[in-house]
Amino acid sequence: MKRLFASIHDVSPAFEAEVDALYDRLSNLLGGPRMAMLVVPDFEDRAPLSKNPAYAAKLRAWADAGVEMFLHGWCHRDDAMKKGFMQKHMTAGAGEFAQLTKDEAARRLSEGRKVVEDAIGRPVVGFIAPAWLYSDASKEALAEANYPLAEDHMRVWEPATGRVLATRPVITWASRTPGRILSSLAVASAARAAPWALPKARIAVHPGDTTVPALLDSIDATYRRFMQTHTPARYSELAAA
Repeated sequence: MKRLFASIHDVSPAFEAEVDALYDRLSNLLGGPRMAMLVVPDFEDRAPLSKNPAYAAKLRAWADAGVEMFLHGWCHRDDAMKKGFMQKHMTAGAGEFAQLTKDEAARRLSEGRKVVEDAIGRPVVGFIAPAWLYSDASKEALAEANYPLAEDHMRVWEPATGRVLATRPVITWASRTPGRILSSLAVASAARAAPWALPKARIAVHPGDTTVPALLDSIDATYRRFMQTHTPARYSELAAA
């Protein structure tokens, strides 16, 4: 069976209106709230979830409705002085876990998990680093932190065992520059032409996508195409399988 794993990234009070719009959009496309949300505990140190009970209640209601909740970093921002190619040119400084030490990664994994789990009233499904970037040290910390699942751009895996549960790239869009918009539109178009090439298709959207009508049209077309060949699924089903 071909499966579709939908997700909304950067879920935070900082993007409440955009996330609301994406939730409604994906719910309509998927026939219900069959998606994951990647929650940032304090986006860029300006939107602390722990101090926003109204937003925590919204997250809990979504979780009660069946939305899977992942921890998505702590602040999402990469504060490292030295940045590699990906952080400089591809992620706009969003690779928070790309250069963390093991101790610092462990601290953020623990404190972030508590904030999100206090909000949703249940365990998180897993951890996904901002921009899907991990330092080797942060992967070591993740392996010891008892998270059931993790994801990068190319795979889903069990951190404790290393068992790979899904492979192949995530379909996603970028809204930061005209060039990034055009390239992400082209990649999504190619994916729609061959949905069978992604038996476990992962399709991720971001708050910034809501600002570009062409991206929203592409998102709609991509989900509709994959809904013809794939069944919406939960990330937790990967581990069960």
